[in-house]
Amino acid sequence: MPIDVKICGLSTPDTLQAAVDAGATYVGFVFYPRSPRAVSTAQAAALALAVPPGVRKVALFVDPSDDLLAEVLRAVPIDVIQLHGGEAPARVAEIRARTGKPVFKAIPVAGRDDVARAHAYEDAADFLLFDAKPPKSMGHALPGGNGLAFDWQLIAGEAWKRGWILSGGLTPDNVAEAMETCHATFVDVSSGVEDRPGVKNPAKIEAFVTAARNANP
Repeated sequence: MPIDVKICGLSTPDTLQAAVDAGATYVGFVFYPRSPRAVSTAQAAALALAVPPGVRKVALFVDPSDDLLAEVLRAVPIDVIQLHGGEAPARVAEIRARTGKPVFKAIPVAGRDDVARAHAYEDAADFLLFDAKPPKSMGHALPGGNGLAFDWQLIAGEAWKRGWILSGGLTPDNVAEAMETCHATFVDVSSGVEDRPGVKNPAKIEAFVTAARNANP
């Protein structure tokens, strides 16, 4: 069974190379200024040059304007757009049509109601990405990359018309268990392979990809 792994929030040549060398199938660049993993359009363009064929480049946005989308897509050879804000299904579909790019839509999950609401995006996005919803008590929470996990049983056995991705609080130590619990074959990580917010660790990247590849979902 093929396993896909996305390393998100890459911002330096060495960690990008570590992701590629480890066998990641997707690499992500964050275009959200509040994130410690944010890159400029120029930075992302330079990094993208080092991504070999077969590894797909993902641009992460949070409620982006049409102008920002156009600016990034003009400068960076992006393969996929990831939307991590409060975009409604109609806006997701509009971005997908406007850009001609596949779209991943992040779905924040804390309970079964959140999973049920995700079905509204099935006709708008190409993949649904399930991430942990930060509690209201968590000050200055980001839309993603908070290092929080949700109950993987919430999506176990759920049927989807689209492909889906597991994210949120994954690490080299728990990714195999997570995949086996909810039968995920596509996983996404950011903070779980960092030494501190925004600083990726090449050894942790390698360990994460290896653990995911060795899982039995």
